[in-house]
Amino acid sequence: MRKIVRLPRILKINWVKDLSVSVVFNNGQTRIIDFKVLFEKFEVKPNDPEYLLINPEEFAKVELVDYTLSWKNVEQKLTMIDGRRENMPYEIGPDVLYKYSKPETKNIALSLGQLIREARMRAGLTQQQLAGKSGTTRNYISRIENDRSDIELDTLRKIIEVGLGRRLEVSIK
Repeated sequence: MRKIVRLPRILKINWVKDLSVSVVFNNGQTRIIDFKVLFEKFEVKPNDPEYLLINPEEFAKVELVDYTLSWKNVEQKLTMIDGRRENMPYEIGPDVLYKYSKPETKNIALSLGQLIREARMRAGLTQQQLAGKSGTTRNYISRIENDRSDIELDTLRKIIEVGLGRRLEVSIK
């Protein structure tokens, strides 16, 4: 039986700051890629095409092309299958970018877990009691409060409205 290999793809660039980029991968993760660390790891030297990207102004010209990061302002010569040499924009595959990135801590997730913990404590409930009232497990409540687990909206509603006896309101600003 063949093993299916799922390669990560970048769906969106969230922001670019200095030599770091925040991107959303197709698995839903938002990750930060620190190119200063990546360039050190790959031992980028002044004669390498990507050395130009050490300049934050040049680095900021990044674009999303075919689910990967691309810099048209940096050309590299590649040898094609037929032996021709062509200038191509500098790109790094999403598999490499995923490997050398780290998850971006989402403020909403942190504040959501913190809000649930504070509301639980104000209600005088233990994690076990809240889990019992909301039909989840103590371990799951702990993971949510400590930003170790995503939460579906229906489960969030159950925890807030049934477990804590409060009303859930969601807004997009």
